[in-house]
Amino acid sequence: MSVQQTNTEAGEIRQLDAVVIGAGFAGLRALYKLRDEMGMDVQVYETGDGVGGTWFWNRYPGARCDSESYYYCFSFDEDLAQEWEWSGKYPEQPEIERYLNHAADRFDMRRDIQLSTRVTSAHFDDAANRWEIRTEHGERVSAHYLITAVGCLSAANVPDIPGRDSFQGESYHTSAWPREGVDFTGKRVGLIGTGSTGIQATPVIAAEADHLTVFQRTPNFTVPARHAAFLAEDQARIKKNYPAIFARTRESPAGFPYFPIERETMSVSAEERQEVLEGLWEEGGFKFMWGGFSDLLINPIANEIASEFIRNKIRGIVKDPETAELLCPTDHPYGSKRPPIDTDYYVTFNRDNVKLVDIRNAPIEAITGTGLRTKNAEYDLDILVFATGFDAMTGSLLKIDIQGAGGRRLADVWAEGPRTYLGLQVSGFPNLFTITGPGSPSVLVNMPVAIEHHVDWIADCIEHMRAQGKTRVEATEDAQEAWVEHVAEVSKESLMGKANSWYVGANIPGKPRVVMPYAGGQPLYRERCEAVVKADYEGFEFRA
Repeated sequence: MSVQQTNTEAGEIRQLDAVVIGAGFAGLRALYKLRDEMGMDVQVYETGDGVGGTWFWNRYPGARCDSESYYYCFSFDEDLAQEWEWSGKYPEQPEIERYLNHAADRFDMRRDIQLSTRVTSAHFDDAANRWEIRTEHGERVSAHYLITAVGCLSAANVPDIPGRDSFQGESYHTSAWPREGVDFTGKRVGLIGTGSTGIQATPVIAAEADHLTVFQRTPNFTVPARHAAFLAEDQARIKKNYPAIFARTRESPAGFPYFPIERETMSVSAEERQEVLEGLWEEGGFKFMWGGFSDLLINPIANEIASEFIRNKIRGIVKDPETAELLCPTDHPYGSKRPPIDTDYYVTFNRDNVKLVDIRNAPIEAITGTGLRTKNAEYDLDILVFATGFDAMTGSLLKIDIQGAGGRRLADVWAEGPRTYLGLQVSGFPNLFTITGPGSPSVLVNMPVAIEHHVDWIADCIEHMRAQGKTRVEATEDAQEAWVEHVAEVSKESLMGKANSWYVGANIPGKPRVVMPYAGGQPLYRERCEAVVKADYEGFEFRA
């Protein structure tokens, strides 16, 4: 839909039931739920010129989902599940983008999605109990509800390295990759960052480039994905079992259709532990974390056993002992950072055209016109790739000028870290719902599962308001503070907060260190959300 199509007569502000910001998994599901299932007048605004969210922007080499395809998808429509066929275990970016475009077309969503439009501000009108939303094109609309579907990993983190703009070669951030791709043939490439994105991109770039230099500040634990194509019998089995598969994803701690085995690390012999870990390594994927031992993320001794197992795998794969040790994480427990899964990451460092540079002990001092300079060396480069991640969980929300009741700015309220009730609402910001906001399981769960739970909860809350004749809902300050304390307390029981990761905002200079996702697991979180509803939406204040 073009910008012109949504413009109203001069001076007139279009009145809507709801505005949704973002057209990825969350925005598409919210649009269908509110418009098609509830009959609301909804407008979706999307910054990109296509739908897909994360899978529209992140088209870098090797971009691939790390949840398995057949449950990294919508579960709300059985026909959609039955008609779509995934090519294999871990789909690459183009396939997921095609899937989301298929869903948008199948449910005629595009007529209510305005692309290439950034929302710049959203101010709450106390008298009218409505949000006034402005876009970069100067449009104004008024909505009863404002629903943010901006994604947890969508605000790019481009480090402010001296001389960054002086580089005369090509430079790219992985989250803003050109549609036409990048030709690395015959080029000297520098890649900064060894998080999930860098781990996925490294083998692909190395296979094309004349030379690849990987600049690593912090090594990461990663286990093999073991990607494989689906056979016809795989497709048939999955489709036959979809109701049970989707049910299990909603019941399991991390939104996968399997459950942690009730087996503690020290309850078995050293030989059996090794056998279990070897089996999980060969199977690949997140089962290494969730399918082996139940105390992996809470018991430091258990975690160290698994961590050392991975380190020994690295030492066995990487031929150069010095490079192998540089790739071995020693400063954080396995799983306390986002645990990537990979295809041929470690073996890539055996290539003659790949070099690993440790920038923890020799930090980057500057980017130059011809490359990059560290404390002890200069590197001539033709292409520079920033795989430096995101201002996670809060960055995209705080890019918008959001002002709640009485003109309270969200940026001020969150100056010391995000504060929400259930990750769904912020006290002082009535009728604003944050899908997978900070304080909810979000990134610790298979995202479509977390998204669908939130959208359903928000829809039920709105239906409750309709039935009760209410026009305004807001989390109370007391409920919010109690939830923030609970989130912090739960995080202390796990190892999630034991690393300088984006889980706690440590990758952004000056960002308050707060464990942002809820580490208590999906079942406990869902129980709390359901208990709030059963107690007549305890902690929420409604007004007529």
